[in-house]
Amino acid sequence: MSEKSLAAPCGMYCGACRSYLLLKKNLLKESGRKSGCEGCRIRNKNCTFIKKDCSLIRKNIIDFCYECDNFPCSNLKKIENRYTQRYNVSFVNNLKKLKEIGLEKWLQEQKLLYKCPKCGGEICVHDAECFDCGYKFNPNLE
Repeated sequence: MSEKSLAAPCGMYCGACRSYLLLKKNLLKESGRKSGCEGCRIRNKNCTFIKKDCSLIRKNIIDFCYECDNFPCSNLKKIENRYTQRYNVSFVNNLKKLKEIGLEKWLQEQKLLYKCPKCGGEICVHDAECFDCGYKFNPNLE
């Protein structure tokens, strides 16, 4: 799996997603789920929330929403509002930062952001909890 697969077109860091972590940590059965996720790009979903309405992403004309002349579009704003309210994560800000510093540096920053301060494991953005030691922590509130 390439590193790029952990950077969704919409600005989500897939490495901190519950579905990704459940699959990666082999916790699907324990969690009662039948399937997990390897990242939007690997599954060819190209951002599950935006793909169906965005021909540029669907046809692989752009890699990230910030490349669009209509950035941020109404679809991105919808998911932006949900994630900002629920998890204190801004996909628009993520995309601006990604554009500014590049994919490799952005991915490094995201890995560090979602690294558990207690055990060094991986924090889930959706649960605000380390999938390795159970420590409750939301890095987006720090």
